[in-house]
Amino acid sequence: MGNSVRVENLRKVFEGRGGSGQVVAVDGVSLEVKDGSLVTLLGPSGCGKTTVLRMIAGFETPTGGEIYIGDERITAVPANKRRTSMVFQSYGLFPHMSVYDNIGYGLRIRRVPAPEIRDRVFSMLDLVDLKGTEARLPSQLSGGQQQRVALARALITEPRVLLFDEPLSNLDAKLRVQMRQEIRRLQQRLRITSVYVTHDQDEAMTLSDRIVLMHRGRIEQVGTPQEIYNRPRTLFVADFIGKGNFLAGTVRAVDGGRAEVEIPQGRLWVSTEGFHPTDPVWLLLRPEAIALGPPGTGRWQGHVAAATYLGSEMFYDVMVGGQSLLVKVVHLRGVGLLGSGDPVGVLFEEGSLHLVGREAAS
Repeated sequence: MGNSVRVENLRKVFEGRGGSGQVVAVDGVSLEVKDGSLVTLLGPSGCGKTTVLRMIAGFETPTGGEIYIGDERITAVPANKRRTSMVFQSYGLFPHMSVYDNIGYGLRIRRVPAPEIRDRVFSMLDLVDLKGTEARLPSQLSGGQQQRVALARALITEPRVLLFDEPLSNLDAKLRVQMRQEIRRLQQRLRITSVYVTHDQDEAMTLSDRIVLMHRGRIEQVGTPQEIYNRPRTLFVADFIGKGNFLAGTVRAVDGGRAEVEIPQGRLWVSTEGFHPTDPVWLLLRPEAIALGPPGTGRWQGHVAAATYLGSEMFYDVMVGGQSLLVKVVHLRGVGLLGSGDPVGVLFEEGSLHLVGREAAS
């Protein structure tokens, strides 16, 4: 088991303010983080992801359930005995201490000899590309540099598990991209078991070995980024991850692993399992899976209702049989840039379609 993390039927109930009753923040969550992997807890605000992370860290006491690191049950172990380290959203650096002292703080309170502290601090400075900043105060660093110091401070104690609580949310967009690449590089280099909390789907998709998507205190789906994106199990998952076009339909026939689905635009065969005739479904078609061509080409005919130019991307709202479809254009087949009212053919492959049960909308 090594340094894997296992959570079994974890539950957390808070007392409401002013005697307003109980609030169930985490409701029966079970998951496993394999040794050396990075798993992201993803979801909207209030879904319970941070509470799960804080229970793993020992900052919150579970109402029920168990937590293990490797084969060791740590549910009742104090936070300072768990050998976990947390990287916080606010960095949590001591403003009056130098970079050197901030990074070495955890070793000093463990009474590690000064020469060893020096060697390990300078090793960490090299690892996070901060050589030459050891005498500076946090206020003399950029946001990205401060986050690197926080990461070095968390790593220097050689934790069994590294925990991240939305660590990049205070950085600008460009710096967030750079830092998530750096975090992933370090995590893979060190092979340290990591649990990462975020509400940013791009972060989750680029960082994770697996994503745990949460909603209302429960897990909606666990899978690789590709599984979560391409094969969402519920409408919530399909709608939360990426953009999508959802067409209400009904299954009319099933043949092996394929279903014939009737939607207002006609009937389509979709590769799927688990559905039966008369089942109400959502047909998911991702914007980037659609191509636009000249009128008369493709499966459907429509016209452009609106066009949005974003430099490297072009988005169109295309009306097809009274339904608005969002289209992310990669290749315009035989046409140039389109304007409002232009007729177009709508092209897509059967393999790009995915079915979600319509009852998942509740």
